Amino acid sequence: MSPDTVHPTPQPSSSAGKPRVALVTGGSRGIGRAVVEQLAHDGLAVVVGYTGNEQAADEAVAAVRERGGTAVAARFDVADEVAVAAAFERAEREFGGIDVVVHAAGRMALAPIAELDLNVLDELHRTNIRGTFVVDQQAARRVRAGGAIVNFSTSVLALAFPTYAAYTASKGAVEAVTLILARELRGRDVTVNAVAPGPTATALFLDGKDEATIDRLAKQPPLERLGTPADIAEVVAFLASPAGHWVNGQVLRANGGIA
Repeated sequence: MSPDTVHPTPQPSSSAGKPRVALVTGGSRGIGRAVVEQLAHDGLAVVVGYTGNEQAADEAVAAVRERGGTAVAARFDVADEVAVAAAFERAEREFGGIDVVVHAAGRMALAPIAELDLNVLDELHRTNIRGTFVVDQQAARRVRAGGAIVNFSTSVLALAFPTYAAYTASKGAVEAVTLILARELRGRDVTVNAVAPGPTATALFLDGKDEATIDRLAKQPPLERLGTPADIAEVVAFLASPAGHWVNGQVLRANGGIA
């Protein structure tokens, strides 16, 4: 991401002049990586959560540090409650607490309902549903007052594209968890929202699609282009910032205007 694609949002210190702290799952690649860089640019210390690609996580940390920011990498399975708790505890030890949790990790599998391998369905739902529940559970226990929790849904939930049933079903669960958690945290001064991107130019989205399909999807929004990771990262950064703190219990469909 080039420096001119991120825009700083003033961030208050969490306490005693220390920066606010964010934990971003799926932070090594794609939208998660863009969120890491945007939040770091906005002045937050960032824990880059990743599952398997250590090199990509190290590159994300290096990119933040090269620009004068603070970041560390933490490897954990988002569906493993012990590993997730350990990652949150590390953030608290290193930085003193957690103010923002962005749960960007996810899995996609595309197939018609009649043909989908049910083992694949179970793996997808383990990451996307159980993973969201586990991460949100720790976030609900630990995020400090004035903080924010941001989950990821998808605009495909409303578009009902064929072959996306397993994926969109999991994201419907994410939206349900998001809206309920926002209400359960009454009195805590912590917001809970979900961002639902439309077609976005990431490796996950582009994988397996031919040029004709990509062109057709790019023309769907009135803005007539695919979203970029930076487009989504800026929405997340707004929700994580004091400027977005009055937005709570919402699903923001960041999709360029697709109905």
